[in-house]
Amino acid sequence: MLLIPAIDLKDGRCVRLRQGDMTDATIFSDDPAAMARRWLDAGAERLHLVDLNGAVAGKPRNETAIRAILDEVDGAIPVQLGGGIRDLDIIERYLDDGLSYVIIGTAAVKNPGLLHDACGAFPGHVIVGLDAKDGKVATDGWSKLTGHDVLDLALKFEDYGVEAVIYTDIGRDGMLSGVNIEATVRLAKALRIPVIASGGVGSLDDIGRLCDVEEDGVEGVILGRALYEGALDFRAALELTAARRKTA
Repeated sequence: MLLIPAIDLKDGRCVRLRQGDMTDATIFSDDPAAMARRWLDAGAERLHLVDLNGAVAGKPRNETAIRAILDEVDGAIPVQLGGGIRDLDIIERYLDDGLSYVIIGTAAVKNPGLLHDACGAFPGHVIVGLDAKDGKVATDGWSKLTGHDVLDLALKFEDYGVEAVIYTDIGRDGMLSGVNIEATVRLAKALRIPVIASGGVGSLDDIGRLCDVEEDGVEGVILGRALYEGALDFRAALELTAARRKTA
């Protein structure tokens, strides 16, 4: 089980939102690069970045902070980024800067042709982010709920050649209320590509439950507010996953 600390960027700072609400942000650091170093030193094997301003604006808004993080990590572990990625030029620029994976969310739903072209141009570097509530996909920083079924879209995008799907239950994100295991497993079992869980992790018990379904195709989990507020100890979570690997 890949444990992926999140660094959400708003106005150049590291923050966490509750249920995607840009007006309900808690600032955890004014130095995102230092935060990246913290997780790297703690044993993280991948980092998850979100350009929150970019997700709303539809174009990059925190590139200075993102480059600082990439410089700090310096290729030691993969870094993935979502938010404001709407064209191939932006993807190429980020990958040239040292990013390992781009995450296309809203643009994949609104403009599937972009996702298809990105998978063709940058194979192995494109992840799709599907944010859903009650099985329906949300877009535009979660502000708009569509009629698209999350499973139907995931199967379609799998055929395009995406590397993985990040599935976020937006009703739980930032609420520390537990991962929606049932919906995440249902999606993972239907796909051949890995699913990364997101939204709601609140304790070590959640990590254990995710380890239980790893064989169903749930490859990893993105960790946010629980880490920053101390509800989840990252080293303890790593120790748990390592112990589970040994007994598997």
